[in-house]
Amino acid sequence: MKDDLKILTSNSSRTVLDGLASAFERAGGRRYSVEFDSAKSMLARIVGGETGDIVILGTAALADLEKLGTVRPGSRRPFARSRVGLAVRSGAARPDISTVDAFKRALLDAKSVAHTVHGASGMYVPVLLERLGIAAQVKPKTITRPGGYIGGVVASGEAEVAVQQIVELKAVPGIDIVGPLPDEIQQVIETAAGIFSSSSQPDAAEELIRFLLSPAAAGVFREVGLEQAAT
Repeated sequence: MKDDLKILTSNSSRTVLDGLASAFERAGGRRYSVEFDSAKSMLARIVGGETGDIVILGTAALADLEKLGTVRPGSRRPFARSRVGLAVRSGAARPDISTVDAFKRALLDAKSVAHTVHGASGMYVPVLLERLGIAAQVKPKTITRPGGYIGGVVASGEAEVAVQQIVELKAVPGIDIVGPLPDEIQQVIETAAGIFSSSSQPDAAEELIRFLLSPAAAGVFREVGLEQAAT
């Protein structure tokens, strides 16, 4: 029996990998398992020695892992692109975020604003607030979590709005996505996939990456809120 392939990745890739697992097994009779964490935490785990067959993280992180020799030279390729958005509790009034000024007003008017700390979008939010000149006003009403799907605190009523990658917001029931951030302040987060140098089955790992980036898989990327990288 063939060994399962193991993927280490961040939370933003969770839904697309879950959505494609059964199709990959049907196509070749092989399965894969996935370990998820916030982007920052997963990178630390890998640098600390955790390994598998495939890693999917931010493009800069993959480049660094390849330089360290953790990722097999030449195996790295673009995986997906995602955008940051804002969400409210299901049925709540949706603020106008169509312009930068409207987005600023939405955050200033909100009773509470939620974001993660270690996720790719979570690390961007404090930078964005400083850029918009509203960090001091928003900080006292900010609710954070280390990682994971921050939309859960909006669904539970603990926070009024959440800012995170749309792919992660879409994974949470009980919230409505208002839309993406305006283009002028949008953060397009790009991920890449690579094969661990320590993988005992690099050919099978390469086959899995090709499957994930095939045209047949593009629809699942779109469904969960990602854009498949061009192959």
